[in-house]
Amino acid sequence: MKSKSRVEATKSSTRRQFLAAGSLAVGGAAAFAASGDALAAQPAGSENLPPNVPEWMKQPGADTGTEPYGQPSKFEKSIVRTLKKDTQQQTSSQSYTPLQDIDGIIVPNGLFYERHHGGVPEIDPAQHRLMIHGLVERPTVFTMEDIKRYPSESRIHFLECAGNPPYTKIYAKTAGELVGLASCCEWTGVPLKTVLEDVWLKPEAKWVIAEGADGAALTRSIPIEKCLEDAMLVYSQNGERLRPAQGYPLRVLLPGFEGNMNVKWLRRLHVTNEPIYSREETSRYTDLMPDGKARKFTFMMEAKSIITRPSGTHTIQPGFNEITGLAWTGRGKVAKVDVSTDGGKTWQVAKLQEPVLTRAFTRFRLPWTWDGKPTTIISRVTDETGYVQPSFEQLKDVRGVNGQYHNNATWPWKVAETGEVTNAHVQA
Repeated sequence: MKSKSRVEATKSSTRRQFLAAGSLAVGGAAAFAASGDALAAQPAGSENLPPNVPEWMKQPGADTGTEPYGQPSKFEKSIVRTLKKDTQQQTSSQSYTPLQDIDGIIVPNGLFYERHHGGVPEIDPAQHRLMIHGLVERPTVFTMEDIKRYPSESRIHFLECAGNPPYTKIYAKTAGELVGLASCCEWTGVPLKTVLEDVWLKPEAKWVIAEGADGAALTRSIPIEKCLEDAMLVYSQNGERLRPAQGYPLRVLLPGFEGNMNVKWLRRLHVTNEPIYSREETSRYTDLMPDGKARKFTFMMEAKSIITRPSGTHTIQPGFNEITGLAWTGRGKVAKVDVSTDGGKTWQVAKLQEPVLTRAFTRFRLPWTWDGKPTTIISRVTDETGYVQPSFEQLKDVRGVNGQYHNNATWPWKVAETGEVTNAHVQA
């Protein structure tokens, strides 16, 4: 019989220590409960602790009919998005998902990030129309009921803002404040290919210009290849109709492409033979390189990962701690996530939690026994194409610091001797 490897032996030892510690804790609790002196010494407000019968067991609970639309527990009221004010409009134009508080890969609708350029319009779906025209044989104006008559699909995909985060704002405290302009959910709608085939594209069709019905009339050019690959016309999110801030009643979904291309409040698709070069794809959302030239288009969101627990503002204890986080890539599936607990000197392969889906959040986990000494923890994702997430220094070497979009660098967290976790990027 072969002997265990050092790694296996260490894992077994760690597990035994953890289970032993848990047994001691349970045993200690039992002894505590059995001691009259100990019970008498419990702090004020502990009347609901064992062995007492808690107050909520002594009377019927609330009627389910009191909340027509279900709400989270009042004890979870601190789990909310971070709102950011627009410095010019003095209004909130974006909100960040609290990634450090999310379990699994699905972000609830009430915590899904927002980004809009001209406020959130209030649109009556009965009066909303989608016009498809240009290089098509059958220009058509669709009602929402027309769209919903097509065969539907439901798919899980992430959505991420191109400025998540900007190069100049990498000093946020929490994981959500840092890269919370990204979320993942189940989308329901119609494949865009189905609708475009129904209006008969002309051979010279190369681009589709999508326009939103918001005050900014946000307009983006979409390559016809993407429209015919996996693009969707979406009307539902996580099982309910889109919320107003997410494009109600209709939006484009372009899995893996930068967020602003997924045009919300969709009112028009103009099929052309060239891009429109709108404001949002020329003066904004382009990458200014070190030589002063800008990359023409950067559609794909590259591979990214971040440890969400423990992360900024968390405090941990020496001993066992699970490291967990999220990884995603616009190129397809996550293939591997490496985690370093010594500032990048060595790396361990984390476990990927199923399901591992195309262009969706993937949860990763790594058991870790912290020795109580100061250190830095980092994650690094490799996607199925072999692309490896760069460090911030590696990214700057290639792209410089003139731009502010498409920052997919690794994000290190510093763990102090006290157990306090902070952003390892220190502003000079």
